[in-house]
Amino acid sequence: MTNPLALRSDAEALAAPLPPLLAEAEHLASAVLLGEHGRRRAGTGDTFWQYRSAQPHDEARSIDWRRSARSDANFVQDKEWQIAQSAILWVDQSASMSFRSDDDLPTKARRARILGLACAVLLIRGGERVGLTGLRLPPRRGEAQLMQMAQLLSQADDTDYGAPEAQGMLPHSRAFFISDFLGDIAPIEDALLRAADRGVGGALLQVLDPQEEAFPFDGRTIFESMSGTLRHETLKAGDLKSRYLDRLAERKDRLRDLARVTGWQFQTHHSGDSPAQALLWLYGALEHRA
Repeated sequence: MTNPLALRSDAEALAAPLPPLLAEAEHLASAVLLGEHGRRRAGTGDTFWQYRSAQPHDEARSIDWRRSARSDANFVQDKEWQIAQSAILWVDQSASMSFRSDDDLPTKARRARILGLACAVLLIRGGERVGLTGLRLPPRRGEAQLMQMAQLLSQADDTDYGAPEAQGMLPHSRAFFISDFLGDIAPIEDALLRAADRGVGGALLQVLDPQEEAFPFDGRTIFESMSGTLRHETLKAGDLKSRYLDRLAERKDRLRDLARVTGWQFQTHHSGDSPAQALLWLYGALEHRA
């Protein structure tokens, strides 16, 4: 039998970082001057887009009972305005994102979560729906949605590198992925191509630690993944610098090319830089798509 006191203690420990995380995201969003939002389009909310099968998260009042009566399944009407005003977020929660080269810097994960949540705050304040990929949290509005997003984004994954999910992206909506994008590129390509097939555009924001750009290593060095599963020791780390920087440049070029051919946008942000500029770029990239 579960100990209620232990369960409460675990729940409080899990919830402890949520208010500061969300507060920091809201503070960042408030610090960014956005001007006229211009996304609300009165009168288009009743424009029918398509019928789709009802999902467990759909409310009973959203079911089209007349259409459902002609089938063994329940159906929901998607409205054109609702689809256009929906955005899906993926933030990499893998072990590689927990890296930081200096105690004065945020981890890549912390910066990615703050930027993702801050952008969600701006979108929701503008009347849009925001959710998470993988059907974990369908797009909705409201403060309760932001709190749920903060809770889910505060969780960590013990895999070395993350891969974006293409599930949950509505046709002709938007999406934004935030990661270091240093793992296998195949899942990234697959997610973007799937998104493009559904008419989904968006933005890739790569978050890197300054040390990952500079590679300031020389002599005997042990390189180890954040999960501890990968390890490489060398006596001449300096000899690896040019090859590492070339591969990093190749990865950025590949991401940039993928974004271009799928109608997305790509940008790199360093965790040592101000998050405000990254948020402005991210929000602008999504607004450009709207």
